[in-house]
Amino acid sequence: MISLEEAKQAVIDDFSMYDEWLDKYEYLIDLGKNLDSYPEEEKTEDKLIKGCQSRVWLNSKVEDGKLFFKADSDAIITKGIISLLIGVYSGRTPEEVAGDDFGFINEIGLKENLSPTRANGLVSMIETIKALAAENCN
Repeated sequence: MISLEEAKQAVIDDFSMYDEWLDKYEYLIDLGKNLDSYPEEEKTEDKLIKGCQSRVWLNSKVEDGKLFFKADSDAIITKGIISLLIGVYSGRTPEEVAGDDFGFINEIGLKENLSPTRANGLVSMIETIKALAAENCN
């Protein structure tokens, strides 16, 4: 598995291939389409991320000291955003995730190119991922 820094740099590189935000949105949509399926029975209230306009479910588990995420959303762009985040952070130690600044999100310009409600949802996703990681730190 590549390092966290390499994973974040790969996202930055992927986004830099596109000049227009419309193309970057298409890239996010493709990420969402490729997200692993999420079991319907796990789409429960306690798995919903609070603060998102769309419904976003996030599940985490720790295996062999690593934190793994599964997620889904009922909105395609939001599904792409959560796919992007878990693609970078799933399989890392809780300490790595909890200690990261998620600065690559600002570097790719994602937050400022989302509607205010989606940007708030992005912040909620990041906060939830960090909180789940912090709960599992030793």
